[in-house]
Amino acid sequence: MGETRKRMKESGGGGGGGGFIAQSRTLPRTNFPHLHHRSHSHPHTFPHHYHSHPHRHQYSPANEVYITTLSVTPSAHSDFEEDENERIRQHGFFGSETDTDDGKVTSATHTPSPHHLLNDSNETQTEEDDETTLREILMSLQRQVTVMSMNLNAKLDELQTRGDRQFETDIALCEIRSQLDHLTKSMESCQSDVNEVKRDIADMKNEVDQVQQIRVEIEELREYVDRLEELTHHRKLRLLQQGLTFFLTYTILASVLGMLQFGYNTGVINAPEANIETFIKEVYKVRYNTDLPEVTIRGMYSFAVSIFAVGGMLGGFSGGMIADKFGRKGGLLLNNFLGIGGACLMGFTKVFHSYEFLFAGRFIIGVNCGLNTSLVPMYISEISPLNLRGGLGTVNQLAVTIGLLISQILGIKQILGTDEGWPVLLGLAICPAILQLILLPVCPESPRYLLITKQWEEEARKALRRLRASNQIEEDVEEMRAEERAQQTEATVSMLELIWSPTLRYPLIIGVVMQLSQQLSGINAVFYYSTDLFQKAGLSEDIAKFMTIGIGLIMVTMTLITIPLMDRMGRRTLHLYGLGGMFIFSIFITISFLAKEMIDWMSYLSVVSTLGFVVFFAVGPGSIPWMITAELFSQGPRPAAMSIAVLVNWMSNFIVGIGFPTMNAALDNYTFLPFSAMLAFFWIFTYQKVPETKNKTFEEISAVFRQNGRDNFQDTIHYGSTNEDHGLNKS
Repeated sequence: MGETRKRMKESGGGGGGGGFIAQSRTLPRTNFPHLHHRSHSHPHTFPHHYHSHPHRHQYSPANEVYITTLSVTPSAHSDFEEDENERIRQHGFFGSETDTDDGKVTSATHTPSPHHLLNDSNETQTEEDDETTLREILMSLQRQVTVMSMNLNAKLDELQTRGDRQFETDIALCEIRSQLDHLTKSMESCQSDVNEVKRDIADMKNEVDQVQQIRVEIEELREYVDRLEELTHHRKLRLLQQGLTFFLTYTILASVLGMLQFGYNTGVINAPEANIETFIKEVYKVRYNTDLPEVTIRGMYSFAVSIFAVGGMLGGFSGGMIADKFGRKGGLLLNNFLGIGGACLMGFTKVFHSYEFLFAGRFIIGVNCGLNTSLVPMYISEISPLNLRGGLGTVNQLAVTIGLLISQILGIKQILGTDEGWPVLLGLAICPAILQLILLPVCPESPRYLLITKQWEEEARKALRRLRASNQIEEDVEEMRAEERAQQTEATVSMLELIWSPTLRYPLIIGVVMQLSQQLSGINAVFYYSTDLFQKAGLSEDIAKFMTIGIGLIMVTMTLITIPLMDRMGRRTLHLYGLGGMFIFSIFITISFLAKEMIDWMSYLSVVSTLGFVVFFAVGPGSIPWMITAELFSQGPRPAAMSIAVLVNWMSNFIVGIGFPTMNAALDNYTFLPFSAMLAFFWIFTYQKVPETKNKTFEEISAVFRQNGRDNFQDTIHYGSTNEDHGLNKS
């Protein structure tokens, strides 16, 4: 028993290792059965921490703290188990319980067994030893509980401190978690933005690739355009090297007979003026047995002069339609029948003793001449080589001046300027028509008309071979193809479409003003009334008629001089020189009219000024308007443009013819001042608006108007010639 106590003290003392510790389970019931028995019998006589309810916190009166139910360590548990077993073998099991009341142990005895009654004294001693041992155990347990309580309080304090820190940490973690949520959302948003940026970058990369591809294509196109320009340049150089062939010369001479017809009938009415007035007076007196007033006779003669212009307006207006339907050559051939009919009517005027024949003949021949002025320049411009187009276009005006000269020569009294000869003079207009009917059929149709309008390439090639007298015609064919490609969107343009087209309106205005610069310059006043003007200047009638012939000679001479200049100096330059010279000499004519009564030699100044006026007309305004109108347009709109331009030309011709006598009577010596003002206007317009067309293909000229437009077109204009022309000339 002493060993057991000693071992229990060793195991339970000091709260050190191997003793009792606080655990969440109860002591084993087999170790201390007598203690367990007492505990169940008197629960209040034993410390509360010996109750065996598992996992329940108990209250210790000695320390006043809640502790967990105690259990014995394995070493102590083994020692107690051996002592108790030894004690039971020695003393047996007793069924008493011990209660603790006020610190004392009280026994409650059950019915004793006989063995217990015999050993009562020993039992009492044993109980005292057990009580002492229990006290020691309890004190040891109290000391251990105290130590455990202190340790527990320290742990609780530490845990509380840690709890505060944990609370702060939780708050911080919550904030961090919230920030992380925001950061996560921001990252998701950034990721979305990054994805969008990636898509944008991919799109941009695709666009860059496309731009790069386009750049490559542009470079290829640029190289192609450069090669094309080089080929075009070489082709143009070869075109500029083409010469004048015999058959081309023959074709041009046969075609310009129509313009000779126009010149002849313009001037033929001038010389027999007095004879025609006498015829009208006699016929009227025979018919009505009364005399016509002089004013009426002058009016009827003016009507015979101006009806020619009315027919010209009709013919010129229909020229485009005839050219498209029958062709340039075909239209000229058909037109000759009108010329023959009109000439016959005029020639038989005196035979039938009817001035109505004169009026009808003048109207029909006017229609014929109107068609000629539209068809002939168009035909010549289309068959002429590029480097000869200007000079050969001047042949139109040369034929006109030759026709004027012939009519003036034949109109003098010594030849046909008599009462019997003037009908023959007018009837000779049949000669150019018959001659053209004989010569023109062997000439080819316009190659441009055949290729572009009719799409007859083989016939166009045959015509080119005949005109160029060579099989090397590919340059001409390619140049016509280029014009065809450029005007495919235009096709055949009607007059209304031509007027309303923004691209074509501007060259049309230029063409119309150029025609007006020819007719409203005052030259028709000189042609129709030159004899009267010279007589008014103080010359006799015979001298005045010879001076009129001199005007014709000067016109022919200056036109011949102008032919080589046209492709050297350019159309625009010559036109400016011509208008400027006419303006100056129109002022001199007015001065000579005013001073002729005060100074005798002023009549000669009037003659010289009139001749100078005609010279400068031949330099530019005489031939350039017919030519440049055809050059300003491509194949599609060219017929309609020529029709409108020729219509304006004939209308102004009619206005001058019908209005000049009245204006001359009203203004007297100031008759040429209105023409001076008009010449100044035309010079300014030509300087500012008219382009140079020298050495340019039809497609190049049309491209100028398409690319530059009306506002900035002046930037492309160079005085006299263009940079491109200089480059070609150098080449």
